[in-house]
Amino acid sequence: MYVSHLSLLDFRSYASADVELEPGVNAFVGRNGRGKTNLVEAIGYVATLGSHRVATDAPLVRSGAERAVVRTRIVRGDRASTVELEITQGKANRARINRGQPVRARDVLGVLRTVLFAPEDLALVKGDPDGRRRFMDQLLVLMMPRMSAVLSDYERVLRQRSALLKSARSARRSGGSSRSESSAAAELATLDVWDARLAELGAEILSLRVQLVHALRPAVAAAYEQVSDADGDAEIVYRSSLPALSEDNPPDLSTGSGDNFSDVARLRDLLLEALAAARPQELERGVSLVGPHRDDLVLTLGGLPAKGYASHGESWSFALALRLASFRLLGGDPQNSADSPAFWDPDLGTDADPVLILDDVFAELDVRRRQRLADLVLPARQVLVTAAVPEDIPAALDGVRFHVEPGTVTRD
Repeated sequence: MYVSHLSLLDFRSYASADVELEPGVNAFVGRNGRGKTNLVEAIGYVATLGSHRVATDAPLVRSGAERAVVRTRIVRGDRASTVELEITQGKANRARINRGQPVRARDVLGVLRTVLFAPEDLALVKGDPDGRRRFMDQLLVLMMPRMSAVLSDYERVLRQRSALLKSARSARRSGGSSRSESSAAAELATLDVWDARLAELGAEILSLRVQLVHALRPAVAAAYEQVSDADGDAEIVYRSSLPALSEDNPPDLSTGSGDNFSDVARLRDLLLEALAAARPQELERGVSLVGPHRDDLVLTLGGLPAKGYASHGESWSFALALRLASFRLLGGDPQNSADSPAFWDPDLGTDADPVLILDDVFAELDVRRRQRLADLVLPARQVLVTAAVPEDIPAALDGVRFHVEPGTVTRD
């Protein structure tokens, strides 16, 4: 799989841009602030419907414009597909595939898959749990595009439930009147309905996350050893907010393929039990305390938490290992590979190796890590690189080069 053409209209700093890309290495070189990252950000957006730099779509639309358009031509095997995304401020985004009728933006998920390395990845190791949850969920969507709808539904239910908890807390604190007591009783009855829905969606997310972590573990360990001096073993463990799967009783991923977490009905019942037990505390605090939104991916190095103990270089190596492991998992054959997770979407088929994007990564690495990373990514079908200094790009990644100036992209 590779991107053969990128077209932009009013995206970020570009009024318009058309770039013909090649398989292999494509490097965008130019001083900082010239628009290099905007190009690879647009390609990553087509694959994930999100930016690695901002949490909302508004900054993606060029200042003064009402909408932005990103169009890509994606080659997979002997077939080519055109995906067009229209990003409109204040409205739902629209998409077209092969210039057909408009469809929902999430309907394009799975057409293009990318794995993106960026300086922001350091937060996977040093940052808060929400970044690591997002890492797992984005990878799940790349492997199972339908999970985008499940995750969106979970977020919607979580917002509704949290709002209800805050309302019930206020009603209880106002107390005294029959009206407030009646209102609180009604809200508690409604809360049961939201609990059931949260448990149903949360169980599916939890099951797939745990199975994903099981599939990633050996790849993360191997990638860390390859990209670093391997002073300690890199491990990842899923930490759940469920008491039955607490830190003292973590998910058992030592055998099978995470099959002990494929029983979604069992996990749903565990979530319902935990929600019932936590309700008094939730009503007191007005927040949802149990569910996948409270979980974490724990990273350890040599038996110690990477966050707080790992050096800057070790943290970078761990972040790179997470991305390399993702690439290897996505590049497997769901039909034939014994290492592929059982939940892999069979419709993805073969010839679907992801496009690798290295956004200003080499400037953050020492010479040794630069060379090791270059050697590891070179076999990819397509590698997109951004760099402010040409010399930062290892010689092994020789290929097509583009010079980037404000609003313009020219091939050297």
